[in-house]
Amino acid sequence: MGNTSRFGTAQFLFALSVGILVAVVAVPMLLIFFNAFWVNGHFNIADVIRVLRQGETYKALLNSLFLSSGVTVTGTLVGTFFAWLVTRTDLPFKRTMKLLFLVPFMLPAFIGALAWKMLLSPRAGYINRLFMDIFGFDGPIFDIYSYAGIILVETMYLFPFVFIQVSGALERMDPTLEESARISGADLFTITRKITIPLVLPSILSGALLIMLYSMAHFGTVAVLGAETGIYNIPTLIYEKIHQSAGSFDSIRTATVLATVLVIAAAFILWLQNRVLSQGRYQIIAGKSFRPSELKLRGWRVPMFVFCMFYIALTIVLPTATIFMVGGLKTYGLPFVSENMTWNNYKYILFEWDLTRDAIWNSVSLGLIAALVTMFAGVIISYVIVKMKVRGKGFLEFLGMLPFSVPGSVIALGVILAWSGKFGINLYNTVWIILVAYVARYMAFSLKANSAALEQVHDSLVEAARASGATMWQALKDIVIPLVRPGMMAAFFLIFLPALRELTVSVLLYGPTTRTIGVAIYTLNEDGETVYSAALAGIALVIIVTGEILIKRLVAGKNNG
Repeated sequence: MGNTSRFGTAQFLFALSVGILVAVVAVPMLLIFFNAFWVNGHFNIADVIRVLRQGETYKALLNSLFLSSGVTVTGTLVGTFFAWLVTRTDLPFKRTMKLLFLVPFMLPAFIGALAWKMLLSPRAGYINRLFMDIFGFDGPIFDIYSYAGIILVETMYLFPFVFIQVSGALERMDPTLEESARISGADLFTITRKITIPLVLPSILSGALLIMLYSMAHFGTVAVLGAETGIYNIPTLIYEKIHQSAGSFDSIRTATVLATVLVIAAAFILWLQNRVLSQGRYQIIAGKSFRPSELKLRGWRVPMFVFCMFYIALTIVLPTATIFMVGGLKTYGLPFVSENMTWNNYKYILFEWDLTRDAIWNSVSLGLIAALVTMFAGVIISYVIVKMKVRGKGFLEFLGMLPFSVPGSVIALGVILAWSGKFGINLYNTVWIILVAYVARYMAFSLKANSAALEQVHDSLVEAARASGATMWQALKDIVIPLVRPGMMAAFFLIFLPALRELTVSVLLYGPTTRTIGVAIYTLNEDGETVYSAALAGIALVIIVTGEILIKRLVAGKNNG
């Protein structure tokens, strides 16, 4: 009888897991491919080739490739250099520097793009005007509405992918090879070129491929900085097709073909990353802990520290301060002097304007609900994957992790195709369609956190409870859930904060009353309401940073407890 009960519970949990992932992941993804390759019930590759040969499609593909390649090169160089500096030299305040270099992970890239637009737009940008008005320059010193501008801004926010990977590898690396080379008379340049870089090359390449994946999928930076000069990539062209063509068949078809290209590109990048990690693992981490020797910077110690602080001031402090100061101007373009400043914009945004109040409410409520739903769904699916002996759980893991490797614009398009009346359920222009997309997009975060926690729960605990007469549900409720609660909390926060600042998914799915904070900032900027978009962006940054601090304190408190 007990075996029947266990069998029934396992089958129920498996069926529930399959149902969740099929509804939110499999069906939307399949519909993208179906709409791309099938016309009137027939496979039609010629139509796909026709779409790809269209001028705007071809240009978007080239732009995506060029921009992502540029960001990958610059981000890899910046991330590798700073990782080496904070791990292998005697740079002052290295621990603080390491934390500061991770701050860009907390900040939405499109808000950074908005700040740099205010600073370096050709005519109205404050830095350009400073040089033209005060120093007599004939034209702007830098045009942010350019390929170089987009690459530089994206580099500021994506270089931590390489920084994290490389600094971790350098910290764990066995230093004996470097020390042997040094004893043999090799200079620093030779040691770095022939020993250090080859040993951490897998980490460098892995981080570089992540930068390429995220850059190719980015919507906000290109949308904010490329619109003025007609620079667009695949995600921004998908947005244009969905929002400006009234959902016509041709526009949807073009969007699905573009989405298919993104999926194939993402799959290829992830395949390359797996190849790098599986075949390029050099024996650089030994069984005992090592403390790599530090390079003495000597006369370069202070200049390198000043350079790091300058970089942090330029990429984090300056754009953040600009957002808050422009948000306090009576009119955009006025000098930053006391008579031109006011608190009324922030007051209006927070307490008087329904659009932005609704956007804040939508983002917070969507983030909370998505985090809760995805956290509990992730626990169920993770339990099936980690603890249950049922056929097909590998398929569950694949479906759960798939959205992590798929760009947000692809997920949004798939959800539109699946839940806009095709199966009798029409969620389009409602808050629910954004929620479904968030659950799909962040399911991988929940699976990773909950699976890691469940791996640490020994099977004997549940078996002992079952032997004592507890039902499977009682064992789950009284033993498993309390033990994996830290993993559940980690999953909740891993989902809530990204959802709070999300733009790429929600910009394709929002309706008249379902704008999120990211969408409201973006649309205000598009409508020329620069001071209001800056004020809302400032409020968003306060919410995001406050959330990050509270979460870190909460997690630290739980760990100490």
